[in-house]
Amino acid sequence: MHDKHKPLQVLIILVISFSLMSPAALPRAVASAKAHPMLAQVASQTPDKIVSVIIQKADKSSQAEALVQQLGGKITKDLHIINAFAVEMRAGAVQELATSPAVHWVSLDAPVEQSGGPINTTELTSAYVKTVGADRVWNEGPAYLQGQGVTVAVVDSGDCVNCVDLADQLNWPRTLVRKSVMTGPGNSNPTDYYGHGSLVEGIVGGTGIGSGGKHMGMAPGVNFVSVKVANNLGEAQCSDVVNGLQWVYDHKDLYNIRVVNLSLNSDTLESYITSPIDAAVEILWFNGIVVVVAAGNNGTATLFPPANDPFVITVGATNDMGTSNLADDVLASFSAYGLDETGAVKPDLVAPGTNLISIVPKTKNKIWKDHQSNYIGESASNEYYMRVSGTSFSAPVVSGAVALLLQDEPNLTPDQVKYRLMATANKNWPGYNVTTAGAGYLDIYAAVNGATTENANTGLTASQLLWTGSQPVTWNSVSWNSVSWNSVSWNSVSWNSVSWNSVSWNSDYWGQ
Repeated sequence: MHDKHKPLQVLIILVISFSLMSPAALPRAVASAKAHPMLAQVASQTPDKIVSVIIQKADKSSQAEALVQQLGGKITKDLHIINAFAVEMRAGAVQELATSPAVHWVSLDAPVEQSGGPINTTELTSAYVKTVGADRVWNEGPAYLQGQGVTVAVVDSGDCVNCVDLADQLNWPRTLVRKSVMTGPGNSNPTDYYGHGSLVEGIVGGTGIGSGGKHMGMAPGVNFVSVKVANNLGEAQCSDVVNGLQWVYDHKDLYNIRVVNLSLNSDTLESYITSPIDAAVEILWFNGIVVVVAAGNNGTATLFPPANDPFVITVGATNDMGTSNLADDVLASFSAYGLDETGAVKPDLVAPGTNLISIVPKTKNKIWKDHQSNYIGESASNEYYMRVSGTSFSAPVVSGAVALLLQDEPNLTPDQVKYRLMATANKNWPGYNVTTAGAGYLDIYAAVNGATTENANTGLTASQLLWTGSQPVTWNSVSWNSVSWNSVSWNSVSWNSVSWNSVSWNSDYWGQ
């Protein structure tokens, strides 16, 4: 973005017993198809849509061209320099094409944008976006950072299918895959029938298209991966969450997952050394994924996993009073805080989390039915807008901010991202107190324009569930690129002796 690279209150305590399409939800042929994941979603939702694709052939024969013609496609360009050709064809026909041995890979022939462009913020009423400087990041050239190319995994209650705010300007879906790790009647459907995951997604990266530009999220260009770990009533166990995080780990490279948002907490106090959720988030962290978690909404010095984990970014909530000026901002009364077991202050930083406006799908989702007084309005398409509060929603503010930073500097490690956000956080606001607000108020404009590449978390001891032999795993001041963390992987962790507690939505607040 700049010369340093040169010489976007909720308290329900529910026991959580808690997409292009997921492979389990697609026909067998699509699950093994050699094609960009977005094509699978388009084929599933609108099979008769004409799409432009690039077919890379597996050999020098003309079998792939012949198959395209049999399937009713039209060859538009010869791209023999890469042993490929361009085609226009029905999205549904791509499914069959992509399973042919004559095809090496099918790419989306997507429109090319230089680096994004300015976003019209004339109608923007989401004060939190301006409070933390995201609008300035969007509209500062030449980069015009909006999260393009970065994938945020939202591990929650599912995805807002067909919501216009989660598509791009050409109405292409930005959810690369929708996966449910839940079982039982109806729960394997990755659609968000509870509503919480959709609210989170809208804050991470809603475009505001459905509201005429009023209600935008932090990074309106990001891609999403939606992992459903809560059933349709918003219930889950810790094992569901860990299962969802394991799915993220297994697919991180395929979808370029750089950020995970966890707006949930265990309902049981437990040391980070023995908590299974804490162990799981650390595995992701050590494997290059920035994990952002909600601090919780008990308003006291009590932290539940994973908010108590010293490695991840724990986010508390402020009240921005509906203005972009920090002069009237205070810490939200519900925002949890405390010291983790290493003696460090949590939350690590704070972000707006009071009376934010986001989306829920136009289905009979539980949150919308239970909290209709929070209903704001609806778009002309597939979503409702609701006013929400809680650290559940300050966390995705930070997740979206991380996506902006990683678009600008994709080589930053999770520890460098954490250090940068904390080093550039704003302490000059009336409600600041280090005990309850950590390093201060998120300032993504300052973070993107910062230059430090120092590491957070130096010398910390990892979860005991990740230890090998008799010695703990520790984080030293070394480059992750020079370290082989083969001992810190899912396969090396024994979960058989773990106590699987329930999860609570104690990072949501529905008070006035």
